[in-house]
Amino acid sequence: MAARDLDAVIVGAGFAGLYALHRLRGLGFSARVLEAGEGIGGTWYWNRYPGARCDVESMDYSYSFSEELQQEWKWTERYSAQPEILKYINHVADRFDLRRDIRLATRVTSAVFDEGTGRWTIETDRGDRLNARVCIMATGCLSSVQEPKFEGLETFRGRWYHTGKWPHEGVDFTGQRVGVIGTGSSAIQSIPIIARQAAHLTVFQRTPNYSMPAHNAPLDPAYERQVKAGYAEFRRQARESRVGFVIARSGDSALAVSPDERQREYERRWARGGLGFSASYADLLTDQTANDTAAEFFRAKIRAIVRDPAVAETLVPRDYPLGTKRLCVDTDYYATFNRENVTLVDLRKTPIEAITPDGLRTTEKAYVFDSLVFAIGFDAMTGALLAIDIRGRDGQPLRKKWEAGPRTYLGLTVAGFPNLFLITGPGSPSVLSNMIVSIEQHVDWIADCLVHLRDDRRQTIEATVEAEDAWVRHVNDVGHMTLYPRANSWYMGANIPGKPRIFLPYIGGVGVYRQKCDEVAARGYEGFVLS
Repeated sequence: MAARDLDAVIVGAGFAGLYALHRLRGLGFSARVLEAGEGIGGTWYWNRYPGARCDVESMDYSYSFSEELQQEWKWTERYSAQPEILKYINHVADRFDLRRDIRLATRVTSAVFDEGTGRWTIETDRGDRLNARVCIMATGCLSSVQEPKFEGLETFRGRWYHTGKWPHEGVDFTGQRVGVIGTGSSAIQSIPIIARQAAHLTVFQRTPNYSMPAHNAPLDPAYERQVKAGYAEFRRQARESRVGFVIARSGDSALAVSPDERQREYERRWARGGLGFSASYADLLTDQTANDTAAEFFRAKIRAIVRDPAVAETLVPRDYPLGTKRLCVDTDYYATFNRENVTLVDLRKTPIEAITPDGLRTTEKAYVFDSLVFAIGFDAMTGALLAIDIRGRDGQPLRKKWEAGPRTYLGLTVAGFPNLFLITGPGSPSVLSNMIVSIEQHVDWIADCLVHLRDDRRQTIEATVEAEDAWVRHVNDVGHMTLYPRANSWYMGANIPGKPRIFLPYIGGVGVYRQKCDEVAARGYEGFVLS
């Protein structure tokens, strides 16, 4: 790609990058998208592991910017699987003629701000050098995989896979001895399917997870018609909600109702399935005693499903409040441990010592495997950004600025980095929400901001240090009003050795956050310097 002057370079061609391109192009801005993958789709391009599926319902997990797109697209299931979501993203790219401004198989290596010109220089691993007034990072919150760093991995004679980098041709485990390391969301979705293929499956668990049944099914045509008939109101409610999708919420305390009434409510939520259990009562995420009632309900469900009492107790979470790690959504996860060909290993009792040529060895015994699956997660929210050499004023590296943890204003911008925008960055609701609702809100805010700069004949916008400091304090204050910091979760960066422990997303709610962002803009971009 020859050096050229652009209004904006957008990094990433997932849901965020595609919508950013569409919006900016529609406003008359020149933009180019750079994407590391060989296809578009972001999360849904890379994550093709068995059972990969969205945990937000299909009618919610879709773009709202085009009424025609909303009405014409037909989802087949209540919860869409990865192939269908990827098909949808590709349909959007074709329908809105986005591909001509997307460069695939092109990884951005650096983005440097030139104070003399007030522009960004973006370089790639293919030798491209682009010049743009604005740099928009649509790199995704869960796109930088945590690579396995087990001693001896290079000696393993079988095949190994990471759920976040699954082979596009798929994997057939029929007749194999398979080991799965990890029991987060990717593992919980894939384990039941791998268990049905493998001769024997051994699951290595460090931390048990709370998981809800999905009760997935073909999408109800009557429900689809109902939503499409009132999509405008449906979307409005989602934007003003706490989590970006519509769920019945109670204003009551879990401790203010009788145990029988509480049990009935929990049973009703369990029967409905999916996310939203934490909305059963208003204080489940702020009061430990209230949370204990819900956690014990889950523990009882696990014990009722899993027939072997010892296995059930190993699967029961005990050391963090329910909902403070992202609640998982599954199909037959707990029941899979009733299969004769499935073994559960508790890594807290017997940690992995090393990968061996034939499998792996814990402190207790050696295991023989034909294949290993690492479901060990991501360097969430900051990993993809810090993998790029981003430099702002005075050549300051973003890595240096964020050494003690990420600092942003509104999760959108960083002081000292003019005209750099983050979509669903740290300090915004992002992973605590329906991502597409948060993506659209961020892109629309950025687009409106660029129009304001153009109309006002301003070249740059930059957050002040004071505004950034105040926002970081606010994010931390709100986070510590909840139970979330009590869990060693990837929300806190706890899954990455050496990563600063800081609550990464904003928990004030999607609707409240949107209002704050709109107020900042309405007050002439309060907290920013426009020059």
